[in-house]
Amino acid sequence: MLSLKDLYQGFRDPKSILAWSEKIKAQAKGLDKKIRVMEVCGGHTHSIMKYGINQLVSEVFEFIHGPGCPVCVMSKSRINHAIALAKQKDVILATLGDMIRVPSSSGSLAQERANGADVRFVYSPLDLVKIAKENPNKKIVYFAIGFETTTPMTSALLERVIEEGIKNIYFHINHVLVPPPMRAVLNIPEVQIDAFIAPSHVSVITGSKIYEEFPRDFSRPTVVAGFEPVDVLEGLSMILSQVQKGEAKLENQYTRSVTPEGNVLAQEKMKRFFESRESFEWRGIGEIPHSALKLKDEFKEYDAEVIHADILPKEKVPEPKGCICPKIICGSAKPTECKLFGKACTPTSPIGSCMVSGEGVCNAYFRYGNLL
Repeated sequence: MLSLKDLYQGFRDPKSILAWSEKIKAQAKGLDKKIRVMEVCGGHTHSIMKYGINQLVSEVFEFIHGPGCPVCVMSKSRINHAIALAKQKDVILATLGDMIRVPSSSGSLAQERANGADVRFVYSPLDLVKIAKENPNKKIVYFAIGFETTTPMTSALLERVIEEGIKNIYFHINHVLVPPPMRAVLNIPEVQIDAFIAPSHVSVITGSKIYEEFPRDFSRPTVVAGFEPVDVLEGLSMILSQVQKGEAKLENQYTRSVTPEGNVLAQEKMKRFFESRESFEWRGIGEIPHSALKLKDEFKEYDAEVIHADILPKEKVPEPKGCICPKIICGSAKPTECKLFGKACTPTSPIGSCMVSGEGVCNAYFRYGNLL
């Protein structure tokens, strides 16, 4: 019986990768132009770059990198909220991933920590329960980020806080949704997209059904694909078949983890605590209606945005001079078009959010560009 490690090695097997790429090239005979595919998620971008998929099928596909990195799309205005909260003497601010390193107009959370603020990286939101119990005289603020993938974890934390009567945990909610920015980029004239590779981990939670509108209303073939290179290549083959047949439909390559309905229990937990925001500011795209979540009014006693409204900055913040992350995020530019890329802006000294995040497009180009 194959171990999990052996199974995933199979999805990365060089012979299999080359076989799929050759199949796609043979399948594409007679195709009169490249298919412009947006891989929405940064995880797909890294897989495409790391395994050289962009070069292996360059005769058939042009890859357009999408707004599917939760750290990258966080506006500087929202990061300024986190910094303002972290500066409060009685606050411990906790968040996930690379959020601590993303620069804003007033520095970063990492710089605030270096200046003495209590800013912590956590692997799971439930880690905050232990932090809160060890620091009963502190306000523990969770700066919650991520797409639908991580929202159920925030729901689980709030549920635990309520059940245990914990009074010193608060939430600054920055959970965003995948379909609204996909719709938004279709309205950017310079971004020409023929098809979508839809995120897989998000789809485990939401189900593949959330993408039905893209083939139905916008005539864009859409395939939910896993992150492994063989997954991506099979997904591309499925898109190619649709294009050749003149079809536009939703297909699911990642059937081993994704169903049409998704994780119904997780969805119910999200609906219990969250509702849609009227609008949310996305880096590079601007305000997108109903593209993010907020706590329902009945849970406002836990809402850091309500409780600390008087100290949170209201103004919108421009990008650093020379940084083209806003264009990169929405697919209208490549990292190599940025004059700062690889020079002033590197993973160790990032200027833009796309270089900070482990899912960022610039990070992928910097890491793997020289390998190709």
